[in-house]
Amino acid sequence: MTEPDDAHARRAIAPVICYPVDTLPTPDLPLYRAARKGARKVAEVTVPPREAACFYVPAGHFFRIVSVEGPQVGDLNLWHTENHEERFYSGKTRALHGTHLTTGGRMWSSFPYLRPMATIVEDTLGWYGQDDFGGRVHDVIGTRCDPHTHHLLSGQDYHHCCHSNLTRAYAAETGMAPEQAARLVHDVLNVFMCTGFTRDTGQYFMKASPVRPGDHLEFFAEIDLLGALSACPGGDCSAEHSSDAAACYPLLVEIFAPEDGALAGWESPPVNGYSGTHGL
Repeated sequence: MTEPDDAHARRAIAPVICYPVDTLPTPDLPLYRAARKGARKVAEVTVPPREAACFYVPAGHFFRIVSVEGPQVGDLNLWHTENHEERFYSGKTRALHGTHLTTGGRMWSSFPYLRPMATIVEDTLGWYGQDDFGGRVHDVIGTRCDPHTHHLLSGQDYHHCCHSNLTRAYAAETGMAPEQAARLVHDVLNVFMCTGFTRDTGQYFMKASPVRPGDHLEFFAEIDLLGALSACPGGDCSAEHSSDAAACYPLLVEIFAPEDGALAGWESPPVNGYSGTHGL
């Protein structure tokens, strides 16, 4: 293929950020951190290796995902407790905050609601930044390991991938039939996962997570949440994405309630104000 004469000039055009975020509502991190200091733990859920578990977080509470025994990544889904059609929207979160989230980043909900669901208030892996391969931690680019892609590539059924793990946990929690639950399981925040895109082929890659026991990612719940977390069958994702051979470990979810009055002046964000008419 022959390059056009102006190929260099075309490549040299500076990029433009698609969604300038200067007008986004800014989370009040000092308020959240002050409220967190006096918060008490009110619940915890252990997610077994190669499985998923559900948990509830009322608006104005905190939840923390903790590595407890060994390097392990997790796939996180969130729904509004009372309306499961409102669920985490990884694509729009990625467009607003970038490919990977850390402190101050927010998880946004699906259309037509499009509001903050949770805000990251603490990230013990925030030091990692970007490595020499372009890898970063806590991505919103990978969709989740799933049985459909696994079958496409191997011709085999595998039921401990994160999509199936989340489906089983969500179905058990809600009483939904598996086929209905599977349709409401959605693209994830890959907690602790180290990922990026190769520079030569642009392919999505994973590498050994830098997470170690005691590391955690902590969130402030902006609305009432039902969460589901899968302890990925890839373990730290250093070698295989879905596997019965990879070393896998549990993850811990802790829920914290702030003291009365600690969030004075804070209100749960309203749903998006767009009219919904779409020009009709």
